[in-house]
Amino acid sequence: MSTQDFYAQLIKPSWAPPGWIFGPVWTVLYTIIAVSFGTIFYKTVTNEIPWTVALPFALNLVFNFAFPLIQFRLVNNLFASVDILLVVGTLIWALYAVWHGAPELRWVVYLNIPYLLWGIFATSVQLSITYLNR
Repeated sequence: MSTQDFYAQLIKPSWAPPGWIFGPVWTVLYTIIAVSFGTIFYKTVTNEIPWTVALPFALNLVFNFAFPLIQFRLVNNLFASVDILLVVGTLIWALYAVWHGAPELRWVVYLNIPYLLWGIFATSVQLSITYLNR
């Protein structure tokens, strides 16, 4: 079953976005992630900021890339819900780490506001899907 077919057959809350919206949204968000996370990793590798600032960014990428595998390959809504909570949690941690550990890079926090807002919205959708499809 394709990811679109799987998503279409799920019971979703009335406010869940249509499946076609995810591609355009994630195109924008992955651009934001590439620029901002790339800057953090570069500054870490060049010893301009401590690795403790980059750690939550690295974990966020792991959890972010794991989500579609968990949701659409393992077809496990509960684990997907746990994973998306980890995505949002590590993003909040990452933005906090930059704000306090690398104040010269606070633009990274502002740039990631759309990612944070989408993450919170997507988490509410995923938690609702998990509940409705239990």
